[in-house]
Amino acid sequence: MKEERSDLDEALATFVEMRPRLMAIAYRLLGSRSEAEDVVQETWLRWQKTDRTVVSNPQALLATMTTRLAINVRNSARRRHETLVDRWAPEAGDAGDDPAAQTERREAVEQAVRLMMARLTPSERAAYVLREAFGYPYRQISERLQVGVANARQLVTRARAHLAAEARTVANSATHEPFLHAFLNAAQAGEFADLDEVLAADLAA
Repeated sequence: MKEERSDLDEALATFVEMRPRLMAIAYRLLGSRSEAEDVVQETWLRWQKTDRTVVSNPQALLATMTTRLAINVRNSARRRHETLVDRWAPEAGDAGDDPAAQTERREAVEQAVRLMMARLTPSERAAYVLREAFGYPYRQISERLQVGVANARQLVTRARAHLAAEARTVANSATHEPFLHAFLNAAQAGEFADLDEVLAADLAA
């Protein structure tokens, strides 16, 4: 028992010494302090479970673990962003789509926007769209909404729960049309000015 405790104490000391470097690695790859902290925490959990008796260079292994975890997070966020944008706002000029398919996609996007308008508060809607559709890190969302990072995470979590509910309420066309136009413009053309204006107006209302 004493040997195990001594080994864990040594592992902790090594990790604490390396932590600033691990944070720098994760932050450089992710551009988000909160996500970098999550990665470093996961590194610590994995480091505890590692058979350290066969590790010749703990510092190198910790750096490698952190790098791989951060890359996985970054790639996962990119895939999520691409999937959501493709699902919600496909390119209108996709050569493989006929007009009927484009109309169906447009209607699906419109329905998703109407649900967001009806079920989410302005803050939840802004946090959800920035996070799920455009892959914004929570730190940037918190800065844009002027809330703490933890609050930004809660807003996204609540938004997901509300959208998954069975409520049948939807917004009318007059309400959702400006948001729909701005969302499509941002997703398809990368023009965020209209979306920023709509989100800001929602939050100020």
